[in-house]
Amino acid sequence: MSRTLYPKQLQALYSDSSMLIETVQRVSGDGFADPIVICNTEHRFIVAEQLLEAGIKPQAIVLEPEGRNTAPAAAVAAILLTDRDPDAMMLLKPADHLISKPNAFVNACTKAQKVADRGALVTFGIIPNKPETGFGYIHRGPSVGGFDGCYDVNKFVEKPDVKTAEGYVAEGGYLWNSGMFLFRAQNYLDELSRQCPDMVDACRRAIHHGCQDMDFFRLDESSFREIKGNSIDYAVMENASNVVVVPVDMGWSDVGSWPSLWDVSDKDASGNILLGDILAHDVEGSYVRSSGQLIAAVGVKDIVVVATDDAILVAPMGRAQEVKAIVKALEEEGRTEHTVHKRVYRPWGWYQSMKADSHYQVKQLTIHAGGVLSLQRHQHRSEHWVVVSGEAEVTRGDDIIRLAVNQSTYIPAGMKHRLENKGNAPLCIIEVQTGDYLGEDDIERFEDVYGRP
Repeated sequence: MSRTLYPKQLQALYSDSSMLIETVQRVSGDGFADPIVICNTEHRFIVAEQLLEAGIKPQAIVLEPEGRNTAPAAAVAAILLTDRDPDAMMLLKPADHLISKPNAFVNACTKAQKVADRGALVTFGIIPNKPETGFGYIHRGPSVGGFDGCYDVNKFVEKPDVKTAEGYVAEGGYLWNSGMFLFRAQNYLDELSRQCPDMVDACRRAIHHGCQDMDFFRLDESSFREIKGNSIDYAVMENASNVVVVPVDMGWSDVGSWPSLWDVSDKDASGNILLGDILAHDVEGSYVRSSGQLIAAVGVKDIVVVATDDAILVAPMGRAQEVKAIVKALEEEGRTEHTVHKRVYRPWGWYQSMKADSHYQVKQLTIHAGGVLSLQRHQHRSEHWVVVSGEAEVTRGDDIIRLAVNQSTYIPAGMKHRLENKGNAPLCIIEVQTGDYLGEDDIERFEDVYGRP
């Protein structure tokens, strides 16, 4: 389900809201400022739309031209914050973590803030409930005098093997590394400048030469690409002298696999999680999820079945993480299932391929109220549009026409055209493409309200 262009943090995996919105709402209200969101440029419109629908107004949505891991992202945020407030306190959180005990998390933030006020770089350690080989660990040291629930960090430990993980849990004093941090933004920049000065300089240049693009701030591409990516752990925390960990039991999961999601979700009397159109007979301890079609499961135990519009995963619960091998195979074969779903999100709404062959394709287009496609043309395909709900305003060459439900129009290859929804309800179009080439790159844009090339 998590694809390059629609990753897990933008999806609703364990509630009615996406993981991004769950994350932002968790740090809203008293004691928290409006968020700065840092994301990939490919995800900008989905992020902005989700925040808008949730009634969340961020301080900024910062666009990375490509990922450089967490240390540069944190540096960019810290620079933006210190430019506004030299004493700003910064809480850094990934947008794809599950926290089922938010009050425990907020209480841990309160503890962390007190010691961060004294200059500490604070990380949050998850109290383990089992040996886990998928996480790094933090070995905590003695308690920090005067600060309840805060401990010096002895060392950060790489992901262990099973025997070592069992030893960590039995010994105690070892915590899962959550990848969440709290510190004064300036303290982080000072330490990063000491260890990785080139990274800080490049981040400052990326901001200085960046630009505002509608609701987004684009980091300068050439400056940001100079950065050698690194994590906060490696770039800062492992070699800093003032690192503190706050242990916390907050129902945390990085949702790195289907078994981890099964582990933290509510189950039925047979230990199953059944989502979507599911018929289950004599099924135990399983995770079965469908985005559409019926799944019928009989006589299985400890299994994962996940069906989307274009792919089905079947795996024993204990081996579900090996889906990574399938993703690698898809990449090697030049396929696209690991990159994009059949439903593709755009700033104006979304489209979904319903049927395709070598010379035709049928799509459903849903355009949000106020949404407008670019003025464009295609060289290799013609398009037939049929309105099935809402009302469309269509630019067709030099003409502008309105189409109501059950009305249609034809756009021949080479004709400039645009589709717009000026109504208050979603507009749904069935599009039939015909031609000798139907790729999405057969598009020449002349005007676009979203600033796309």
